[in-house]
Amino acid sequence: MLQLPLPARRQFLRDAGLGFGSLALASMLNREAGANPLKQKQPHFSAKAKSVIWLFMTGAPSQVDTWDYKPELQKRDGQDLAGADPKTGFFTTSGKCLKSPFEWRQFGESGSWVSDLFPHLSQHVDEMTFIHSMYLRQNNHAPAAIELMCGTNRPGLPAMGAWMTYGLGAENQDLPAYVVLHDTRPRGDDQIWSAGFLPKTYQALTLDARRKEAIDNLSRDGKQSDLQQRAQLDLIRALNQEHSSSRPTQADLAARINSYELAYRMQMAAPEALDIAKESEATHKMYGMDQPECATFARQCLIARRLVERGVRFVQIFAGKGVGGDGSVNDVPWDCHSDVQTNHRSNGLHTDQPAAALLGDLKARGLLEDTLLIWGGEFGRTSDSQGAKGRDHNPNGFTIWMAGGGVKRGFHYGATDDFGYKAVQQKVHVNDLHATLLHLMGLQHDKLTYRFNGRDFRLTDVAGEVIQDILA
Repeated sequence: MLQLPLPARRQFLRDAGLGFGSLALASMLNREAGANPLKQKQPHFSAKAKSVIWLFMTGAPSQVDTWDYKPELQKRDGQDLAGADPKTGFFTTSGKCLKSPFEWRQFGESGSWVSDLFPHLSQHVDEMTFIHSMYLRQNNHAPAAIELMCGTNRPGLPAMGAWMTYGLGAENQDLPAYVVLHDTRPRGDDQIWSAGFLPKTYQALTLDARRKEAIDNLSRDGKQSDLQQRAQLDLIRALNQEHSSSRPTQADLAARINSYELAYRMQMAAPEALDIAKESEATHKMYGMDQPECATFARQCLIARRLVERGVRFVQIFAGKGVGGDGSVNDVPWDCHSDVQTNHRSNGLHTDQPAAALLGDLKARGLLEDTLLIWGGEFGRTSDSQGAKGRDHNPNGFTIWMAGGGVKRGFHYGATDDFGYKAVQQKVHVNDLHATLLHLMGLQHDKLTYRFNGRDFRLTDVAGEVIQDILA
């Protein structure tokens, strides 16, 4: 148990009277001197992007029903799919081609093919870079999501947002650098946004759309004044620093001390950042706040814009509830094992308008230039059917798109085969994607390392190449 020497009564009263302000000043000086682990850091080189917003389509959308049009699949519905492996996914598939049930059209000067799931996003294709040749190794939701976010599927690894926060610090010292918004918790849960073995200072702040209070336990007790709370925090900080001075190797202690200070500063900054009531009625309507089918996702997208506008580094939104083929609510929304048409139609209504509004809003406010917007899920879906109308998991080829933040506009990279079953041209593993995203943020992926258990770890493990062709 920690033993502290007891000061004389007069000394204690003097320190109590002067200590509140002096400790607060010391805290600020420590941050300015570099003691604050979230202090903004210089990138390795000039960055194209300052912030990232990832719209994570939980459950994995089908590439051949969204952004990767395959005429051959449409023509050969019900015929044998050459090279089909019934064990590609998590269950067993038929080996028979299943055409997309959606209508397809070309949009924009780029002539990009888009299914009718996205009447709003289709209007923005000339802002997007599509990567049609993504692949990874895991074929179930939680392991694949962990691989996509952490670079490889091993427990205890830091997620991409934590790595970026570790490498760059926070632009706004009154808000967390890494924020996750979710409705239902995705499979993989905290592992998807964990700080892993990095100090917990770099952990994400998670905001649950189902909770009435946006951030748990943030509000100050109404019986306590600001001066009283500041005094309490100064005393806690002094005791914590005394405790940690004899334990310099325990990084979590330093993270805990800094969390008190950040929470105090957030009491003013966070409620303002999350207060979408300050937005105009026209903005609410543009995002779809007035429509029950997409109001939750609309709110999250609008909050994401407000956060990056205020200097938050990395924001990730995990799409919420979807509807299965039997009408049931699905906790992995885009998962379409029984009926791709019903499932994807529901999720298109849930996400299309808010995502398009976010992209357009970022552009109109001049934020898209240095904000990288990403859309994608943890893998793709099979081109052959599961049952009569569903699609199984498929890690061998899927599409994501990006916009803003230093990537080309109206550009397509890589390709799957004629049926959308496997990536075959310019294949992109998640390590390549991460190397590219870090590059856009001004970080050289093989130099962003952290020593743990005697080894220098990095987000891209021992692989990863920057996709130079997609850079503007």
